[in-house]
Amino acid sequence: MTDFKSFLEEVQADIDDLAVMAKDSTYIKSEYYDKYDVKRGLRDINGKGVLTGLTEISDIISSKTNEDGKSVPCKGELYYRGIKIQDIVNGFAGSGNRYGFEESAYLLLFGKLPNNDELKKFIEILGGFRRLPNSFVRDIIMKAPTNDMMIALSRSVLTLYSYDSNPDDISITNVLRQCLQLIAQFPLLAVYGYNVYKHYYNSESLLIRKPNPDYSIAENLLYILREDGNFTPLEAELLDICLVLHAEHGGGNNSSFTTHVVSSSGTDTYSSIAASLGSLKGPRHGGANIKVVKMIEDMKANLADYSDESVTKYLEDLLDKKAFDRSGLIYGMGHAVYSLSDPRADILKSYIKALANEKNAQGEFELYEKIQRLAPEIIGKKRSIYKGVSCNIDFYSGFLYNMLGLPVELFTPIFAIARVVGWSAHRIEELSNNGKIIRPGYNAVCEYKEYVARDDRK
Repeated sequence: MTDFKSFLEEVQADIDDLAVMAKDSTYIKSEYYDKYDVKRGLRDINGKGVLTGLTEISDIISSKTNEDGKSVPCKGELYYRGIKIQDIVNGFAGSGNRYGFEESAYLLLFGKLPNNDELKKFIEILGGFRRLPNSFVRDIIMKAPTNDMMIALSRSVLTLYSYDSNPDDISITNVLRQCLQLIAQFPLLAVYGYNVYKHYYNSESLLIRKPNPDYSIAENLLYILREDGNFTPLEAELLDICLVLHAEHGGGNNSSFTTHVVSSSGTDTYSSIAASLGSLKGPRHGGANIKVVKMIEDMKANLADYSDESVTKYLEDLLDKKAFDRSGLIYGMGHAVYSLSDPRADILKSYIKALANEKNAQGEFELYEKIQRLAPEIIGKKRSIYKGVSCNIDFYSGFLYNMLGLPVELFTPIFAIARVVGWSAHRIEELSNNGKIIRPGYNAVCEYKEYVARDDRK
């Protein structure tokens, strides 16, 4: 019997031909979108998302109405349950051994900031859930390790369904319990998956460290990942801030919208979260900061100096598809919603400088600042821009993760560790309102043809 690899080699040419046919048969002319008034990607001509639902969880503001009644770009604003993200971060940052991610999770899930007693109880619940079923690491995470941690995370989430005694109950009580467990377990699933990958593929010692019950989620991430388990207060604080900033971003982002769509079918929590993970895995959504880091590495390898002239020339080459991956993009610049600024990037940058000083990375921080200053002007000259261009959170988050010594394989899973809070809130919101299954319309533009018997087909 022919083995699978040999079979695949034999039929590859046929698959290539069929792929061309499949692509040609599904190509839709761009003019049809105007003809039928279809908003491609659920966005209008100005890039604004088409309204598909209502949410109380968060809000993004990128434009405001002026005195003439026209919508004009403004500095970006982000609100969690009506509270400005800057105020949330300022409320806990720099307060000394106080971490904000758990507070923000409480706010997003329950619509109010917790008092001391409420927060203490919430942290105790998360701490109690910060464990995996017996033998789960051995039987699930250590079997068939992969170099893609998002796949490892998705597989683990789906498998947890089998360990749940009541997986299909979509009452809010049961769904909340499941979501709290996943919020607590995500750091373990991601880090253990990565450590197993290193062990199998790089022959490194296998590290499976139990979390510290007295640590926050940010602290535990560093504790279970690092071989010596050590970290500085500033490192944990900045990772915590990054988790807060990534926890939620409106119901219209691709993965949160996926949560609403899949939850509306009445499916279980594990399937819903796994679907959202699949969305976040895409480089257009969760993997952008990896591209930023690799772009900067390529820049440093190819520039003799970091003068304005040299950096400008490199950025121009990026846009002209002459540098890096020749995609024509300056990664980390621009956002689907924000125009003049991304408030998350502004907040993160204001704290990163201190870590750059601690890590002796001031020169690299200055390079990032220079790119942030030069890129919008260069893009404005070479592209037709309908709204302002500014750096987004991905521009600085990868730099932060690099300074923390976090492996690039965990960049997107860390995003998921934060965003599972937002997904949980959106899932509960969708189920609480008992809405209809989400099913938008698609206009068929195919030609209608007569059926031809097989023997008469040419």
